[in-house]
Amino acid sequence: MSDALLLGCPSCHAMNRVRQARLGDSPVCGKCRQPLFRGEPVDVTAANYESLVARSELPVVVDFWANWCGPCKMMAPVFAQMANELEPRMRFAKLDTEAEPSLAGRFSIRSIPTLIVFKDGKEIARQPGAMQGPQLRQWLEPHLVTSSQH
Repeated sequence: MSDALLLGCPSCHAMNRVRQARLGDSPVCGKCRQPLFRGEPVDVTAANYESLVARSELPVVVDFWANWCGPCKMMAPVFAQMANELEPRMRFAKLDTEAEPSLAGRFSIRSIPTLIVFKDGKEIARQPGAMQGPQLRQWLEPHLVTSSQH
């Protein structure tokens, strides 16, 4: 069985296969040659949801937020810091619920911020409300991919 993971390029949305052991080697897209990881959250929209979340075999944590939300703004730097620390063991993404109400509705987002971890397009964990760094890291830890081979 291959240890390669399918993941979308945040620049051109092409799907790429990357071996788990090579995730930390700054992989680039086979199509556009842009980095697959930037150490910061990527914006999810209806146009790129399929490639960045639904088809990703790498876990993706999506922050459902809105510009007017105070707790969302307070959590944004914490989420960005986690992206910087934990990518490429997981993709970090932000979805503006005001700009993408159909996607927010699809996942029954009732309060923001809400974090959802997806794997293979399926929701595997959900956490409503803002979190601090240590709390967020602890919540994400069980879902991180290891880059070492056995």
